[in-house]
Amino acid sequence: MPDLSHQWGADLAVGPTGDLAVTMGAALGQQRVLRRLLTNPGEYIWQPDYGAGLARFIGQPANRLQIQALIRSQIFKESAVARTPEPIIDVSISPGGAAGTVYVYIRYQDAGSGQTQVLSFSVGA
Repeated sequence: MPDLSHQWGADLAVGPTGDLAVTMGAALGQQRVLRRLLTNPGEYIWQPDYGAGLARFIGQPANRLQIQALIRSQIFKESAVARTPEPIIDVSISPGGAAGTVYVYIRYQDAGSGQTQVLSFSVGA
């Protein structure tokens, strides 16, 4: 089932017929994984445990392994992410200590299509 096309931090997109754009397939899976990782727990009133809240690590002592474990636990809550092969998750933190930028690279297999998907983004200053 399609969902509204919405990239984190941007406005809703307009489709070719002037309606709101929708997304499906692998792009929908990527959109949902990104939304889950960037949403703070408690922001969805009906799902208070939804979200990883990666932005909360900005300005805190950085723990790369803790962030990596949180990402791994959260992405498996999305049906688009296949459990095997195991997703590759790389987290790096820019110089600048606690207030630096967190860079995330995730490579996983889409459960529906079997295709490899890559999601790369940063959170922070």
